[in-house]
Amino acid sequence: MFKPEDISQIKARGSQAEAIEQQIENFKTGFPYLKLSEAASNYHGIIKLSESEIQKYISIFEEKNSNKLELIKFVPASGAASRMFKSLFSALDNLRKGKTTEEIMADKEVALFFNQLNQFAFYEDLQRLATSENKSVEEIPAQKILEWVLLEEGLNYGNLPKALLKFHRYPDQIRTPLEEHFVEGAMYSKNSSGTVILHFTVSTEHQQAMEQLVAELKPKYEELFGVTYAVSFSNQKPSTDTVAVTPDNELFRNKDNSLLFRPAGHGALLDNLNDLDADIVFIKNIDNVVPEQLNQPTIDSKKALAGILISIQEQIFHYQKILKENYPSTLESGFYAELANYLENVLNTTPPQNQYYSEKEELYHYFSKKMNRPVRVCGMVKNQGEPGGGPFFAMNNDGSVSLQIVESSQIDFSDPTQAALAQKATHFNPVDLVCGIKNYEGKKYNLLEFSDPKTGLITTKSSDGKELKAQELPGLWNGSMSDWNTLFVEVPIETFNPVKTVNDLLRKEHQAK
Repeated sequence: MFKPEDISQIKARGSQAEAIEQQIENFKTGFPYLKLSEAASNYHGIIKLSESEIQKYISIFEEKNSNKLELIKFVPASGAASRMFKSLFSALDNLRKGKTTEEIMADKEVALFFNQLNQFAFYEDLQRLATSENKSVEEIPAQKILEWVLLEEGLNYGNLPKALLKFHRYPDQIRTPLEEHFVEGAMYSKNSSGTVILHFTVSTEHQQAMEQLVAELKPKYEELFGVTYAVSFSNQKPSTDTVAVTPDNELFRNKDNSLLFRPAGHGALLDNLNDLDADIVFIKNIDNVVPEQLNQPTIDSKKALAGILISIQEQIFHYQKILKENYPSTLESGFYAELANYLENVLNTTPPQNQYYSEKEELYHYFSKKMNRPVRVCGMVKNQGEPGGGPFFAMNNDGSVSLQIVESSQIDFSDPTQAALAQKATHFNPVDLVCGIKNYEGKKYNLLEFSDPKTGLITTKSSDGKELKAQELPGLWNGSMSDWNTLFVEVPIETFNPVKTVNDLLRKEHQAK
């Protein structure tokens, strides 16, 4: 299958030929759908906190954090912002093909962008560009405006990561999403030493610009909040890239006959997360930020989720200790009944159907496996029609059923029963996670051991005008964490404010006053 030069290329990327062979097999067989058992809902798989409970868990977190917890805020920030400007790129292309300004304004998204152009935080930058030509922004043709916004001759927003775009205008300053994460970090992920540890995953070509911005920001925000920032970056590892194949599942080759490798989606970031060492890791996407005066619901929510994580871990650690330090035969059946009740009624995990563990040894191994896992507490918002994953009870490879974040691509909509279950989803996954990645002894888990390799994704792409099939690794918050102990908690809709298109910045949630 592989030529000698292929093996050299594979090894140079830090990959193994066996892993590439498995990827090719995945292309041939496809990935199985996840089998849904039922949709999670409030009080049935999704915890709904009262105001007093929120304050209780905030207090638990703050008290525990005062005892020198190591906290990290992990922010996936490597994606380019090009998809934010899809409608604007299309408009620019049409103008270059001879269409008139009036014609491109037939697109409501394009019209909204131009009609409220002065509401964007980057408007002042456009003003400066216009002034350099002795004109006002209003005198600049639409095509020129689009070129300034999107291309390198201007702001280059069509090629930059979201982290570097100007999102929010304040009376005395303008902030990027990266800055807003600095602010958030000071509010809920400050260690007892006064240090805020931020980790951003970035693409290699943008890391220098990110580092430069961080160098400028640190003194300003350290003085503002009285903290010390420790900021680090990582890139998706070449070893996590997946090979591409032709529609006939043959290796796709570039013009120079080399293999074509492609980034494997956000699931590749599991390796980056696995390299971190902390008691609690907060995970949140780069674009889900609001101006500072609107972020109190986020701060309270994150602290409450962390408090729940700490409470759950204390009990899990208790069980881990007993299971490890007591030989199976010395454990009483009453203890196993207690474990079964905790797994089913607290951790929402039920054993395989028709599975009867007749021996204490079998019970011991089953419960040890289920207890000795990383823990995540995931915020869920009420479903308001957003595309993406949702909370379900789903069957695992061992036949047990547990809570899973399930993407629509993992659901077999051709099966009427599965399609009906999918329609019953009441909540949406906003990528709002608080994770515990250590066991009761303080030893960090190898997170790669808790991923489900059968939950990847195959898509159709092209290269040099030729169609190809690409493969994504199990998503970071679904397949990559499928074997974690999982809790879902309803969080306020105010905590979910992603910027999927440039016009999302016009929403009141992103308009600082």
